[in-house]
Amino acid sequence: MNRLLIFFTTLLCTAALAQVTPTSQDSITFNPQQQLNAAQRILSGNYGKAVTVGAYGEITYNQPEGDNGEMDVQRLVLLFGYRFNDKTQFVTELEMEHVEEVFVEQAFVNYNVGDNVSLRGGLMLIPMGIVNEYHEPTTFNGVERPAVDNAIVPTTWREIGVGVTGRFPEQSISYQAYIFNGFKSTINSDGEVTGFLKGSNGLRGGRQKAIKSTVDSPTFSTKVEYYGFPGLRLGLSGYFGKTQAADDVEDLDGANIGISMVGFDARYAMNRFAARGQFIYASLSDTDEYNELVDSDLGSALMGYYAEVAFNLLTQDKAQRLFAFVRYENYDTHADTDGGLVRNDAYNRTDVTTGLSYHIAPGVVLKGDYQFRSNALSNSEVQNRLNFGIGVWF
Repeated sequence: MNRLLIFFTTLLCTAALAQVTPTSQDSITFNPQQQLNAAQRILSGNYGKAVTVGAYGEITYNQPEGDNGEMDVQRLVLLFGYRFNDKTQFVTELEMEHVEEVFVEQAFVNYNVGDNVSLRGGLMLIPMGIVNEYHEPTTFNGVERPAVDNAIVPTTWREIGVGVTGRFPEQSISYQAYIFNGFKSTINSDGEVTGFLKGSNGLRGGRQKAIKSTVDSPTFSTKVEYYGFPGLRLGLSGYFGKTQAADDVEDLDGANIGISMVGFDARYAMNRFAARGQFIYASLSDTDEYNELVDSDLGSALMGYYAEVAFNLLTQDKAQRLFAFVRYENYDTHADTDGGLVRNDAYNRTDVTTGLSYHIAPGVVLKGDYQFRSNALSNSEVQNRLNFGIGVWF
């Protein structure tokens, strides 16, 4: 109760501070039809420049009920773009997580074949859902990304591939289509077959992240978006293929599984009101054989969805924004199981998150929220959580 009182007192103080002199506002943060992610912003903004530099980062504080809190420089991402000529550009993102891990998040060449058509090749984000492509901290409400985009999608999901992207302006449609390497499923570790996929977080452990990626069979990823109505952006995603296994185990029954994932997402903004939602469903084949081979509990279906509404508490004439929001999400990594595997109700989880996002300047946001967390397991106790954060993007 004391933490709840502190939380809501802090929110009221934040609302009062929001009445200071307004700053200029970057519209791409709030209009879904104009919203760009970091790579798109570099690609669209570096004409006439040889080198473009940017960054985004997050500092977070998480306080589970009954436990010590944790403060973390969760991530700092450096963005670089280079324009070779009017048709050819290179984009890369270097990510530092928790001040100790370094990853290459993106590294691809973009070649403009013609008006509204580009070829891309390299390390790229899988176009699934909203947050996997639009995960800069100023573009979403809540200190933490939605759990659906952690356990089901799973963010940040990127692999090496090649494909095409473009749009049909008259039809208000954009598209992406790529061939990627897939998730890693199994390896031979000291004579024993080891698996990377499990029931609690589904496919997340199989992300290869371009780290000496194993390639067995290609996967296909695509997304189509429609933006023909004012303030509305709709997306339909698909991902199809098989996991990748090491050479010395790939012929074993259960070494690979098949994946068919589909997603639908929607974003809407009008005046001071904003809303977004997402649904993801993944069907996995041969999970019975996989679980027997590596002694795991991987489900044969993953499902997650959320709906979120937000309202700007400040008037439209102010350049600053103070969004009050609430998000309901449900995600189940045991939406279905095969063989003798019994569904684990602890993997059927529900989060309700409510809080404030205070955009004090273009590219700077202060966040605070409280999460009511539960699962479907009888007599299970899941800790609620209080979160605060600072996010920047430039």
